[in-house]
Amino acid sequence: MNTEKSIKGLSDVESVQALKSNFDAIKQEIGKVIIGQEEIIEQLLISLLARGHCLLVGVPGLAKTLLIKTLAEVLDLKFSRIQFTPDLMPSDITGTEIIEDNRATGSKSFKFVKGPVFANILLADEINRTPPKTQAALLEAMQEHHVTAAGEQYTLEEPFFVLATQNPIEQEGTYPLPEAQLDRFMFNLWLDYPSEKEEVNIVKSTTSMYVPSLSHVLGKEEILFFQDLVRRVPVADHVIAYAVNIVTRTRPKAVSSPQFIKDWLSWGAGPRASQYLILGAKTRSILEGRHSPDVEDVRNVVGPVLRHRIIPNFNAEADGVTAMQIIEKLLEND
Repeated sequence: MNTEKSIKGLSDVESVQALKSNFDAIKQEIGKVIIGQEEIIEQLLISLLARGHCLLVGVPGLAKTLLIKTLAEVLDLKFSRIQFTPDLMPSDITGTEIIEDNRATGSKSFKFVKGPVFANILLADEINRTPPKTQAALLEAMQEHHVTAAGEQYTLEEPFFVLATQNPIEQEGTYPLPEAQLDRFMFNLWLDYPSEKEEVNIVKSTTSMYVPSLSHVLGKEEILFFQDLVRRVPVADHVIAYAVNIVTRTRPKAVSSPQFIKDWLSWGAGPRASQYLILGAKTRSILEGRHSPDVEDVRNVVGPVLRHRIIPNFNAEADGVTAMQIIEKLLEND
């Protein structure tokens, strides 16, 4: 593991190479526990380094929790998990005040007991199973990076990275996140079933006595250093223009939007999508050891950035067209 001292004296060019080698090491360590899912692992790291948050959608049993827990261990970060249920209260996430007795003076005072949101990596399991009031408590913490209780403000420790999961099968008794809340997630990642070969390896490794030993690759200070590095990455004007053009063309009322967008979408993506496309492209380029992103880096993150930000209408539903198919068609027509 690199030490804080070893990275602080590096130039930006050297830092990019250091991040690439650390990224390779992170993938190697996670690969001891998680078989496959290389693209998901890369997108999780892109979101973390870009100071974003992720929404993971996948059927049960795809090792979502194990993946996040392993990532936290390899990055030496404090991990916390909240199982969202219909009776979960906002204070169950943020924390609560209790009355504390002072035995020396006999007086009583309020003491704030921090909730599970006070972690570096927070797994919000099945976020759509809890009412909007409780969802809002987490989403506010995601946006503001602090919690307010009884008029006092408590700052969350950096880095602060939220991964919320949703089960796409069971929709009964759920509270779908409103579009404005979905927009706060940088990426919407879909975990697919493993291939047959991967599943054979999964069964072999999980039904034996094998217990992998994981090494810490990065620490808090290094992650904060690399998050700042992402912001310093230069981007060519034509790459920014390309990202903005893609987002603009998702809006049905825009002059430049193609006819199929007008036919199939009720609403397109807002400016936050353009920002996340560039941040995602910048992060992807330095993870691969390049010092500036190109158009291909933007195209690579278009799917997870736009999937939850465009709203297909009834025509799209009648034609059997999904949001992802609309995005793919948009990329074919650029």
